[in-house]
Amino acid sequence: MPEQTRPRLTVNWIQAIAEVPQSAWDDLALPLKTPFLEWDWLHNLESSGSTTAKAGWLPNHLTLWRERTLIAAAPMYLKGHSYGEFVFDQQWAELAQRLRIAYYPKLLGMSPFTPAEGYRFLIAPGEDEAELTALMVGAIDQFCISNNISGCHFLYADPTWRPMIEPHGFRPWLHHSYIWQNHGFQTFDDYLGSFNANQRRNIKRERKAVAAAGLTMRVHAGDEIPKALYSLMYRFYSDTCDKFGWWGSKYLTRQFFEQLHPTYRHRTVIVAAYAEQDPQHPIGMSLCFTKGDQLYGRYWGSLQEIENLHFDTCYYTPIEWAIAHNIQTFDPGAGGRHKKRRGFPATPNHSLHRFYEPRLSQILNHYIQEVNELEQQEIEAINADLPFRQG
Repeated sequence: MPEQTRPRLTVNWIQAIAEVPQSAWDDLALPLKTPFLEWDWLHNLESSGSTTAKAGWLPNHLTLWRERTLIAAAPMYLKGHSYGEFVFDQQWAELAQRLRIAYYPKLLGMSPFTPAEGYRFLIAPGEDEAELTALMVGAIDQFCISNNISGCHFLYADPTWRPMIEPHGFRPWLHHSYIWQNHGFQTFDDYLGSFNANQRRNIKRERKAVAAAGLTMRVHAGDEIPKALYSLMYRFYSDTCDKFGWWGSKYLTRQFFEQLHPTYRHRTVIVAAYAEQDPQHPIGMSLCFTKGDQLYGRYWGSLQEIENLHFDTCYYTPIEWAIAHNIQTFDPGAGGRHKKRRGFPATPNHSLHRFYEPRLSQILNHYIQEVNELEQQEIEAINADLPFRQG
């Protein structure tokens, strides 16, 4: 009998996720914990004009095919800057400039503008993940070297994926996010009971201040979300970004928010604050997403400056909803100044980096362990100061 030959594998770099059938991509993405690598999410970013070459986010997705079957994929982007990543490598870019090394463009793997852990290669069930990972890294190496790309960077990596990718020369850089965890809470009072007496009083006072301002908090999820709220959410998002000027991080278009209704409302949760005199039109909202037992906070805004509204809209009411819906973790988004006092411990996450320019690679390998040790000390110091009840 002649020996059977395996069907040939083909590597294909694509510049639009629309080149891949949604069902083929989601066969790989839907089993993952993160909602931010699914076809609808990534396609919305592209079709809305949020991730474009002009914006400095050129889609350059790696796909691996067995004949006409997609068996692996990696959403990736060629970046001309470091904005919208929330992993701040600008010092590396400045060092490269001093050495007269072209740091940009760089190849980046993450869900754009989304500082939420979970990035990884998408591998079809039943495939040899180690073998396909090696093939994909080889394709990345070839692409970067042949196109003079300084480095490849995977941000907010899935911790279960790190052992698969690190042996291929990617060095981990330690960071932290602020993540709420459900320690068996059955009610919001259970959550309050985890704090010391002083912080319990503070949280109660903050929520009472919102109620005293004549506001009622309501949560809309999935099909229950009024269509008009998506466009209004863009207004809130835009206004909030404008308040911070250059640092406002306004990357998403109005079309992105409006397209959430037909494509992604099954994963969307909106927390809205209504005034007594107008119970139909929110004066403040936060936008969240959910999948499985996880909740992610992303954007917020309000028409008026109302004391403590931000805390109730972005933290307390989402936590109350999370407890009622058996959510186990809540990632409220970037930043941390307000979060640790409200029960969000500093939680480690990693980005993974590989430089193809020898001098940058040598510097990274020399200093990254020292940087990671300092970051670990910061995480421990933050968590030692959380206002939880002793014992």
